[in-house]
Amino acid sequence: MSLLTVKGLTKSYPGFTLDKVSFSIEPGYIMGFIGRNGAGKTTTMKAMLNLIKKDSGEVLFDGRDYFENEMECKQQIGFVNGEFSCYLKSKLRTIADVTMRFYDEWDEALYREYLRRFDLDDNKRVSELSAGMRVKFALALALSHNAKLLILDEPTSGLDPVSRDDLLDVFRSVIEDGRHSILFSTHIISDLEKCADMITYIKHGRILASCDVESFKSGYLLVSGESADLAEAGSYLLGVKKHAFGFTGLIRAEDAERAGGLRTAPADLESIMIYIEQEAENEGSAL
Repeated sequence: MSLLTVKGLTKSYPGFTLDKVSFSIEPGYIMGFIGRNGAGKTTTMKAMLNLIKKDSGEVLFDGRDYFENEMECKQQIGFVNGEFSCYLKSKLRTIADVTMRFYDEWDEALYREYLRRFDLDDNKRVSELSAGMRVKFALALALSHNAKLLILDEPTSGLDPVSRDDLLDVFRSVIEDGRHSILFSTHIISDLEKCADMITYIKHGRILASCDVESFKSGYLLVSGESADLAEAGSYLLGVKKHAFGFTGLIRAEDAERAGGLRTAPADLESIMIYIEQEAENEGSAL
């Protein structure tokens, strides 16, 4: 049974619609949630958690309707929304003491372990922490009440490479028992390459793909060729970059035979995202 199932989640604003978003996460997996700024990642997460009112749709957590069992479900969910920027004058210990009262399974020993691992002093005030250290504190709080699901919105932004790598190790250790899962959005695609099992891609409020990372990547190929080849290749290129020696682009793997004499190479997540976002906005265009 899926730990999280989102079905037809819809939210409309003037100029933007989150359009029938659907995906699911099994226990024991890390899902990367990607798309460019304004694609609908944060809106999806907030609508899922009832932080903003959905127009329609269904969210099931561990088999239960989230909206009918919100308080119980929240006991098992940890949410980190970017940089921790509230209660700036409060000490970390004070915030932790308040937070623990909301969770039946708060684990003080685990909280202390994350303070040690993240090199956090809970006698410091939030205002004394760097942006990266605030993210680590928010994660320490989210990880310390034995949440089955972590929902993280840009958790590694503002962190140096060493700190990011440490957090990815934490993420992998969280899911090792096969009972916990993580959904996190990020623009740092290299982080997904290191730890994500699944990928969900959103563009203009619509889910264009939701599958395991390797299946997603294997659906595309990078191609390159001479300028003279571009006219023929243009009909099946999803995105293209021209340069002095010719061009590079992205095609669907199913179009490999049509590529003819063009050079091909496996596509990585970052390249796929870059070229897909260049894709001509023609009606009917989709992943």
